[in-house]
Amino acid sequence: MSLRSNRVAEQMKKELGDLITRKIKDPRVGFVTVTDVEVTGDLQQATVYITSLGNEREREETLQALVKASGFIRSEIGKRIRLRRTPEIYFEFDSSVEYGNRINTLLRQINDEK
Repeated sequence: MSLRSNRVAEQMKKELGDLITRKIKDPRVGFVTVTDVEVTGDLQQATVYITSLGNEREREETLQALVKASGFIRSEIGKRIRLRRTPEIYFEFDSSVEYGNRINTLLRQINDEK
């Protein structure tokens, strides 16, 4: 990524965190954390990685609610960071947190066996 796309990604991450917690009133959106944002070099698309509490069904409902609200979110981002063209937003779950927890559990088991 270029320097500009990195700056846009960081600004979007900050604004999305605020926007999702304060402006989205959908009850399906629970406690959501924006872990990362990747913006393409031409600033046309942004992939937003999120984590959420709850079981698999609740996470899927959260993702569906965010996808449904993506038009509103995109327009709010456009107002807040003033780009000529606001990137198209795609939401994905960040599995790195679960992966890290799994590795931590395995390391504890190995330590306990010693």
